[in-house]
Amino acid sequence: MADYSKSDFITRCIHVGNDIDSETGAIRRPITMANSYRLPDDASTLNWSDPNNLIYTRTTSANQIYLQERLASLEGGEDCVVLATGVAALAGVFFSFIDKDAHVICTDVSYIAVYRLLHEYFPDKYGIEVSLVDTSDPEAVRQAIRPNTRLIHLETPGNPTTRVSDIAEIAKIAHEAGALVSVDSTFASPYIQRPLELGADLVIHSLTKYINGHGDAMGGAVIGKKELIDKIKREAMVNIGGAISPFNAWLITRGVVTLPLRMKQHSETALKIAEFLENHPEVTFVAYPGLKSHPQHAIAKKQMHGLYSGVLSFGINGDVARHNDFVNSLKLIISAVSIGHDESLIVYTGPDDERIHFYPEEFREHGFLRFSVGLESANDLIADLTQAFEKVGL
Repeated sequence: MADYSKSDFITRCIHVGNDIDSETGAIRRPITMANSYRLPDDASTLNWSDPNNLIYTRTTSANQIYLQERLASLEGGEDCVVLATGVAALAGVFFSFIDKDAHVICTDVSYIAVYRLLHEYFPDKYGIEVSLVDTSDPEAVRQAIRPNTRLIHLETPGNPTTRVSDIAEIAKIAHEAGALVSVDSTFASPYIQRPLELGADLVIHSLTKYINGHGDAMGGAVIGKKELIDKIKREAMVNIGGAISPFNAWLITRGVVTLPLRMKQHSETALKIAEFLENHPEVTFVAYPGLKSHPQHAIAKKQMHGLYSGVLSFGINGDVARHNDFVNSLKLIISAVSIGHDESLIVYTGPDDERIHFYPEEFREHGFLRFSVGLESANDLIADLTQAFEKVGL
């Protein structure tokens, strides 16, 4: 296979992990839907749980290996492990690097599964100590450090607040304390933000979102130094069973090809939508890192390469019923969970969310709307929002 290490990002999205199929001459890797692979003539010394050799698809598959090569290249990491979902990837990191009686610092408003894993399950089952901190304030992170701090987990931009954490500064704080830094960079994708270059030890993605980009496959990935990734493969993949299906790995590998084009479009359209909403008299707030009014706009501009992805949150005047009426009045924008699809998605979260006390004040009173801006025309999306505002009398 050719060496693409010096190629541009967009070229690596297309070529790394791909090759000519030796059997058919096809110019794209096939989907290898096999549970097992032929063993060598002498299997007596084989490591049956080796996640880097093709033996059994629970330990690894051909399509998984191809995808791992591509993602490691895009993030600038030595190695990558791909799992069945983003949550499997997150749980794999926590399971592998958080020992009994350890202390963990985590972004206070994060994906709900992270909140439950670190706020409930790990403390209750294993005695883990967890500090939930507003990691957009590096000094708050520094103050939370304890002698037994083993991991600082950041989600930046955060879901759904879009808060941005200074990865480079927090990495310095963590490493001075002997702790690892993991960064969930799902909202940004490696095209916009590369945490390993900023000092993070591990970067995590829900591949289901922007990296796949088509809303039709699930997966998760962790990228970092080989010794760290080997630990996740050994401890949290082979013997827990969160294997990605070959078909999903193939779909996601296909999705990565257009990642740079999609992220540029998502970001440019989302900024136009955010500016429209910020100037609407019935919108109470807009949270989008690309806006100059965003509290962490300066650090976002510094570490996100001038693009800010496609997710924003906002609120409107009115109670829960009016928020629901607004969502149900939309015609082009779909009311559904997830982000990073080609189509625009919106979800209303009411004021009774279990994490609501961690949210910024403007998110709390009547809840908020999280809007994943798709690839449609900005004019069409603004027209849909406008007619929905008019329909509910806003």
